[in-house]
Formats: sequence, C-alpha cells, structure tokens
Amino acid sequence: MAEKRTILIVEDSPTLAMTFQTQLEPTGHTILMATDGATAFAQLRARPVDCMLLDLKLPDMDGIDILEEVRAWPNPPAIIVITANASLTTAVRAVRGGAFDYLVKPFAAARLVTTIENALRGVALQREVETLRRTVEHAGFQDFVGRSPPMQAVYRTLEAAARSTASVFVTGESGTGKELAAEALHQLSPRKGREFVALNCGAIPRDLLESVIFGHVKGSFTGATADKEGAAARADGGTMFLDELGEMDPTLQTKLLRFIQTGAYERVGDPRPRKADIRFVAATNRDPAEAVREGRLREDLFYRLNVVPVRMPPLRDRGEDILLIARRFLEQFSAADHRQFKALAPEVEARFMSYSWPGNVRQLQNVIRNVVVLHDAKLVTLDMLPPLDDPAAMPPSPTSGPLPIDVPAAASPPAPAPSLPGSADTIEPLAVAERRYIEQAITLCGGNLQMAARKLGISPSTIYRKKEGWEAA
Repeated sequence: MAEKRTILIVEDSPTLAMTFQTQLEPTGHTILMATDGATAFAQLRARPVDCMLLDLKLPDMDGIDILEEVRAWPNPPAIIVITANASLTTAVRAVRGGAFDYLVKPFAAARLVTTIENALRGVALQREVETLRRTVEHAGFQDFVGRSPPMQAVYRTLEAAARSTASVFVTGESGTGKELAAEALHQLSPRKGREFVALNCGAIPRDLLESVIFGHVKGSFTGATADKEGAAARADGGTMFLDELGEMDPTLQTKLLRFIQTGAYERVGDPRPRKADIRFVAATNRDPAEAVREGRLREDLFYRLNVVPVRMPPLRDRGEDILLIARRFLEQFSAADHRQFKALAPEVEARFMSYSWPGNVRQLQNVIRNVVVLHDAKLVTLDMLPPLDDPAAMPPSPTSGPLPIDVPAAASPPAPAPSLPGSADTIEPLAVAERRYIEQAITLCGGNLQMAARKLGISPSTIYRKKEGWEAA
C-alpha cells in the first residue's frame, strides 16, 4: 500500500471542490479543502502538505502569486494548477513559476488521479535528494564531526528542538558528546547571545549544589562570607545544562522541579523569590528509567525535562565517523604542538575501525593526543599507538584465579573459579565467563559499580550496557 499523503484542494467553487475530493478519495490520501487564498495559507501553515491542487482564479488573490510564494518555502508541496482558460501563456507561466503540472477544466477523474500520483512521486524523490544533500553537508555540525546515519538523526532533532523553549533530555554513554549536544542547542536557539551554564551534578559536593545552582547570601552557612549569585542568575535568558542529573539529592530535585515549573527560585538564606527565564537541558550516562525505578531520579522531574529526548550513539555505532574524528583530532593536536602528522596509516585505520571504543570519543581523543605528544612523523603507525586492549571484549580465563581487588570487610569471599575438565563439551562459554567475572567484581566491591569498573580497567558504562543485555536476555 502506498504511503498516505496530504493533498490540499484550493478551489473557489464548493461544487467543484467536492467533486475533486470525491474523485481523489479512493486513493486513500488525506484531502483538505480551501475556497480562497487566505484559507489555503492557513491550511499550509497548520500542517505538512505534500500536494496542492491550485485554482488560478480565486476571490481574494491570484493563484500565480500563491504559487510563487509557496515554492519559496522549505520543502514545498508539489503544485498542480487548474484553470478554465486554455491559454498556453498561463500554463507556461505557472510551470516556470515552479508548478509540477497544469490541468485545464474540465478534465477526467482518471487524469486528475494520475497527475496527483505523479506529483506525489516527484515531491517524494525531491525530498529524498534533499535529505541526501543535507547528509553530505552535515559531515560537521556545530562542534560535532561525523556524517553517519545515527548522527544525522541527532542533528535533525537538535535543529528542530533548538527553535523552541522545550526542555531536552540527552542520554548516552560517557564520552559520546552530551554536553556538545546541549551547546549546539544553545547556539542554534534564539538564546545564543546569552550565557550557556553547564553543571555536573555528580562532581559538585551535595551540600554545596543548592548554593551553586541558586546562589546564597552572606552568613547563610559556614564559609558563606559574601553574597553570591548562582547558576540560575547567570543563565537567565540563556540555557542551563544539568549533567548527571541522577546524582542530585532528591530533596534538591524537588526544588529544581518547582523552579523549572514556575521560573522562581530562592537563594540559600534569602526567602525573597527571584525569577529567571531559562531553557533546561539535562543529561545522564545511565538509563533514566532505571534511575527513576531505583528512586535516584524523581519521576515527575524526569518527565518534566524529557520533553524532547536525544540519544547520543556510542562511537562503535558510528562507522566511518571514527576516522573522520581521528583525523580532525590529529590535525588539531599536530598544529597545536607543531608536529608534522598528516594522516593515519591504513593498518591504524583498520585497528580503529575494529576497536569497540568503550570510552567513546573522549577515549579516541586521548589516544590521538598521546600519539602527537610522544611522536613526530608524517604518518601515524601502529607502533605509535598506546595499548588498545578492550578488557570487556577479552575477559580473563576462568582458570585465572580470584580478582586482584581489595575485598571490603563486609564482602563475602567469592566462590572458587572452577577448573576446566578435559572434555571440550564442558568448556564454559566466553559470554558466561565474562558475566561471572564482572558480577564477581561487583560483589567484591560491595555492589559499587563505579569501583568495580575502575578495578577492572573499563568504563562504568560498559558494565551498565552489559547488565542491560543480561537482563533483557
């Protein structure tokens, strides 16, 4: 079945408009009608229209004028003009003005349907070409580098959301560029002339976070030696980015929710309310739904901020973007450190493309920085790379004994690792051994996933991702 499209009939004769509607109804498309130019423009601005059947003689304006204006819009509909005048001059003028085709009254129903379907195929092809053109143009977007389909989807969402004041919630693994997404939203928005304030809720001590956000007055707590404006005052008229929102104290989350809803806040020690107009962007590298279930993130706060969700793809899912980003970093760092690097050797490119990049773009940046600091040549070769072994992809052998982790006093000793018997049929699958080893590390660290990841030498996001996979299996 063909995709359902929207057709707008602009005809000043209600009888003819109803006739055209009846003839087009069997196509299954959505049919809209307007009897004058003003109504036609209202319909066009209210919803996307794929094809417009336009009478050139309307009571309030000339059809050619409507044609010329609508054709100048982004992603305009295909326009088929209809006229009772068989003048070749009128038809040529309409086609030159951008009309797809023209029909001279009276015309058969079959001719109408065929012309409409041809126009719809033409506009679909034109929009597909435009999408491909934009994809090529978007090899870079704001401070992002990459043209992969997952990033194109991110770019489109950011562009669409930037013009509004809606709150945005960005998720994704550590190092995928969540703050860059927030900055891009700010720079593309009407607020770009005001301040962009970024706060890492997990890096600020909990007893100071309220003061950092809302400010305080002198003497409101020990160490408050002077009045201080908070992030809310600095971000007034601009954008506030709240990274790792799930690490914020639940009590402060309640105050933050009230601030987002009302635009009013109070400095610590000052009961007088203040107002601020702020666009909020929040982020987390963990599953926000899981954080809500665990009680670390208020459900009402999450849904208040999650108006426009943006998911940042991990680097391993971005294909050739890996090499585009690596080359950009190589160019930047070489220029800054006066090195002569120009390219990556083919074997280095192959290594980069096959690696899983658990630390995402941040890890790739550090790898290139390491190479440029320690070496100088025109070509980056394999021997220049720091170790790229992925602990998550290469778990220790089941016979390797207990983990080299300091066991907390409250933790019970792990079960001894089984030795492999001589039969190949009883060899433990690699995925099972990996899961057992990671779960053992979490147990030895008293359930602290951050500590377990640090001891294992992997990113916490790797553990979270694998746990999600185990739970979904």
